[in-house]
Amino acid sequence: MLVAAPAFAQSGPRPAFDEGYIDFLFSPTRPGASAPSGPPAHRRENADRSTRQRIAYQSNEAAGTILIDTAARRLYLIESNGFAQSYQVGVGKEGYGWHGSERISAKREWPDWRPPADMLARRPDLPRHMVGGPDNPLGARALYLGDTLYRIHGSNEPETVGTAASSGCFRMTNTDVIDLYSRVGIGARVRVF
Repeated sequence: MLVAAPAFAQSGPRPAFDEGYIDFLFSPTRPGASAPSGPPAHRRENADRSTRQRIAYQSNEAAGTILIDTAARRLYLIESNGFAQSYQVGVGKEGYGWHGSERISAKREWPDWRPPADMLARRPDLPRHMVGGPDNPLGARALYLGDTLYRIHGSNEPETVGTAASSGCFRMTNTDVIDLYSRVGIGARVRVF
């Protein structure tokens, strides 16, 4: 049985960002390339789409464990009795992916973004800090993976969900990451394969 995703109200003021500037963040464009002056129509229409499905999924993992299948570009939240919530995710582009196990060490709503040093070395034009909000590359929610620089997070680029375009993090639509965020707690195990 499929269950509709809950509706969430946004609280607080919305930060103002130049959407054209934000378009290139985390994207596979070359540095200095000019971005379009606004979000494409397909981005506005699909920004809050849900990819979540409740599926039969046999696993030896405990309920509450998150499994990320990078080849299938799917995230599975294990439930009891042979079921899982399944979501589409964007994964790291070639040379930026990783595999292993971590635990959720922190959760943030509308997180701030600070590009790591290696990303700034590749892209010195990036801001050093960006406050959270709907145009922030981390999207509506972020789940931090241990002490790593990796996160499961929302995205202001929903067209990249389901692709290999990130610098190693796992991107979800904002609707999906809000749903996942409400279902998992700090300490939940995450296994990436």
